[in-house]
Amino acid sequence: MNGLPIADVAVIIGYLAGITWLGVYLGRRVRRDSDFFMPRRFGKGMMMMHAFGTGTASDQAVVVTAGIFRNGLSGIWFQWLWLFNTPFYWLIAPVFRRLRATTTSDVYALRFGPSASVLFAVVGIIGLSVKIGLLLKGAGALIESGSNGAVSAGVAVPAVAVLFVLYGVAGGLGAAIVTDYVQGLLTIVFSFMLLPWVLSSAGGLQGIRSTLDDPQLLTLVAPEGITPFFIATFSVLSLAGIVAQPFIMGVCAAGRTEMDGRFGFVAGNLIKRVCTAAWAVTGIAALAWYVGQGTDPASINPDEVYGSIAAEFLPRAFPGLLGLFIASLLAGIMSSCDSMMIAAAALFTENLYRPLARDRDESHYLLVGRIISVAIVIGGVIFAFRIPSVVAALKTWLKIAPMLGVGFWMGLFWRRFNLAGLWAGTLAGFGSWWLSTQASVVAFLDSTALGDSLKLIDSSGPVTQMSEPWQIVFYLSAAAVAGIIASLLTPPVDSGRIRRFHELIRTPVQPGEVITASCHLPEGVEPAQRAVWFKGTSFEFPSPSRMSIIGFLLSWVAVAFLILSFKWVMNQ
Repeated sequence: MNGLPIADVAVIIGYLAGITWLGVYLGRRVRRDSDFFMPRRFGKGMMMMHAFGTGTASDQAVVVTAGIFRNGLSGIWFQWLWLFNTPFYWLIAPVFRRLRATTTSDVYALRFGPSASVLFAVVGIIGLSVKIGLLLKGAGALIESGSNGAVSAGVAVPAVAVLFVLYGVAGGLGAAIVTDYVQGLLTIVFSFMLLPWVLSSAGGLQGIRSTLDDPQLLTLVAPEGITPFFIATFSVLSLAGIVAQPFIMGVCAAGRTEMDGRFGFVAGNLIKRVCTAAWAVTGIAALAWYVGQGTDPASINPDEVYGSIAAEFLPRAFPGLLGLFIASLLAGIMSSCDSMMIAAAALFTENLYRPLARDRDESHYLLVGRIISVAIVIGGVIFAFRIPSVVAALKTWLKIAPMLGVGFWMGLFWRRFNLAGLWAGTLAGFGSWWLSTQASVVAFLDSTALGDSLKLIDSSGPVTQMSEPWQIVFYLSAAAVAGIIASLLTPPVDSGRIRRFHELIRTPVQPGEVITASCHLPEGVEPAQRAVWFKGTSFEFPSPSRMSIIGFLLSWVAVAFLILSFKWVMNQ
């Protein structure tokens, strides 16, 4: 940290030492792999900050700011893509808690069979390693630019990785959740810290509007680039994939009750949406400030804007404030990476290793989980040094989970959907994604009248490619159609397997419930009955409870309020 003022260095070292000690201290309670991977003992406050901390990282401020430098205020949708999914989290969380699973791969094993579990585990581990790499890439860019080059990304990325591995390997998911509480508070500080300084220097909202004379830079949607179609397709993509993100099992199911996970998942993500709005205003103010200084925004690396602004304003404001900024961005990265590392380790240990090495002592599986945690993060570090930008990495990561997520949703609501459908849909999805990137396919579409009328091709970048919204429509449709056809042409799933799957989902979690085996009702708990729509068909649509309806509608009210409030503020 040579080059940083001593006050900033002291704040950073104090945070790193404190959070590492806390995580290692909590590791003393871990005795079994179930304690390490799925503790199920946290209340609403902890679950809210766990959902916020796991889903929110300081690299996302980089993504939003970089998007705004390229597209204007509509760049907010690079993180608000999940905004319209938030009400569905109220419905998803109790389903995951009632499944009583250690990993989402256990759920695929129950619903489809052992090979589905392996498929999910392999894809999930790859996806989580990519995500960790994305987070570390953003952290490196922020730290290097925020410290004015005093700490290089080449040093920052492995150093951050070592620290969250140290306490994550010691304490598992329980340590991740407790440290997420502290780190979540710091992430909120990080999200708002720059805003008053940059906004004031840009002349406030009025100054931004007078400096940025292109009205398209100040609209939430644009006629080109981030259009309503772009927002709609990426929202569908993220909803399809959220159920197949391996860390979502911990976000929903590590609470004591269904309501703990339900409240935490929704409230934590609503806090994230507010923080995203703060990043967006900071980004558009930074753009106006640079323009006002006579700097061409095209000459600036978008990935470095957020950190460069911090290095410009914070040292002049108060001693140690830049150190607090860097400590807060580290908190945002570490609170996400630790949970994802544990989720990936759980997939490997429980769903790939344990079936091959049965009847070992619990301490053996715990050791394997800790060792593989380190290996997964090493893979993420390697990926971080190979990806060109955080926006490119985000788009790659977004496309991995939905290929399996389509199968989860179809298996949830259609009893006839089977293992063949899952495999066919997943392979068709990945194959269609690959096909849509091939130059010959892009050239063919570009030559057709349909390609021109539907704007299937995007020629705005350095490389002509298939439009991303249409690419999403293409591979999600291919996954769904292939899954349906394969399921109809092959024998149905064993009725006992289907019955047990839906019995778990129908049966509420009991107070003090003790789970001794993944995806099994505890001893003495009888399956509950529940009214369903389309009774007598192969479709399974449970009639929603009053609590589900009220929470779902209130969540939509919160979403609408957030969008309208943001538009109102930006118009002042």
